[in-house]
Parts: sequence; C-alpha cells; structure tokens
Amino acid sequence: MTHPGEPHHDLSGRLNWLRAGVLGANDGIVSTAGLVVGVAGATADRATILAAGVAGLVAGSLSMAGGEYVSVSTQRDTERAALKLEERELREMPEEEERELAGIYQDKGLSEDLAAQVARELTEQDALRAHAEAELQIDPDNLTSPWQAAWASLVAFAAGALIPLVAIVLPPTGWRVWACALAVLVGLVLTGVVSARLGSSRPGRAVRRNVVVGSLTMIVTYYVGLLFGVAVG
Repeated sequence: MTHPGEPHHDLSGRLNWLRAGVLGANDGIVSTAGLVVGVAGATADRATILAAGVAGLVAGSLSMAGGEYVSVSTQRDTERAALKLEERELREMPEEEERELAGIYQDKGLSEDLAAQVARELTEQDALRAHAEAELQIDPDNLTSPWQAAWASLVAFAAGALIPLVAIVLPPTGWRVWACALAVLVGLVLTGVVSARLGSSRPGRAVRRNVVVGSLTMIVTYYVGLLFGVAVG
C-alpha cells in the first residue's frame, strides 16, 4: 500500500530527468546572466550584449547536451556490462546466485526460510530481473537514456538562458543590469522551489544556494566587465 507523496514509481528515471533539467536550467540562468552582465559592465551597446548572450545560449546548450549524453552513455554502458556479467553468472552458477539473492533478502530482515523461498520464486519467474533489481539496483527494461538526458539539458539550459538575455536587452540602458538581476533571482528562486518539490525536500536550502551562487556570479562578472571597459576606454 502506498501513501500520498511517497515517490514509489520510477524514482531513478524521475531523478535522472530532474538532475538534467534542473542543472541545465540553473546553468543557463547563471552562466548567461554572468556573461551578459559582464558584457553590460564593459559596454552599453545593445547589439553587442545580445550577440554575446545568444552565443552563450547556443554554446552552453550544446555543451550541456553533449556533456549529459557522454555522461549518461557511460552510465548506460556500465549498466549493460553489469547485466551481462550477471546473466553469465546466472547461466554458469545458478545455485550460488540463488543463495546470494536469498542472502540479500536475509540482510533486509527476512528469515532464512522465507528469504530462500522468495529467492526461489523470483528466480523461477525472472532470474535476471530479480538479481538486477535486488543486487544491482537496475531495472533491465528501463536503463538510463542518454538522449533523454541530452535533450532535457539542452532545452532546460536554453529556457534558463532566455531569462537573463531577454531581461537585459529589453529595458533602457540605465535599468538593464537591475532588471536582469531581478529576473535572474526570480528564476533561481523558481528553479530552487521546483527542484525541491520534485525531489520531495524542503525548498529553503535549494533556493538559498541558487540565489547566493547567482548573485555572486553577477556581481563578480559585472565588475570584471566594468574594469575591462574602463581599461579599454
């Protein structure tokens, strides 16, 4: 019996999407904000700021997608290799593997007889699935998808990057940095709340972490751009 709010279904897949999406959105907001605010500190030219922001959005989206694809592909290869090894062991030493499965359930609190019975029945039904889930924590029919993670990161980064980009190019010159900073802080609060809610945790820590990192990034890059602009001027 399940209870409301308990994440009993497809938690690994959900966390994979959450990780890729939230990290992508946060990176899009923070890195693009740092870029455009830094450029705005060096120049007031709207076209230059827009060009830098668009370039950062495209490069960052592709970089995030490529990084997620490579990372999750490695994880998927590891899962497949573990499943192949388990399949071979089940073929070559089925009795030992069944005893190993029974031992896992004993360690979880079942009696020796009940653990042996559970291991036997699960092995008769689907030995590979039983061992993969109990021993490896892998669902053979639901391996991590590198393409899903890549697309999630790309879309999330682009969506996050649009927040500071739009906020800094639309307002008048005197309001650009402040409007961008406000939009970024709102965006970071939202991503912190969403990530906490989806992960079934309290939002306070995630929001504070996002806001502090984003604020420091904008402050540092703005003054770097300001100093660079003064030096060039």
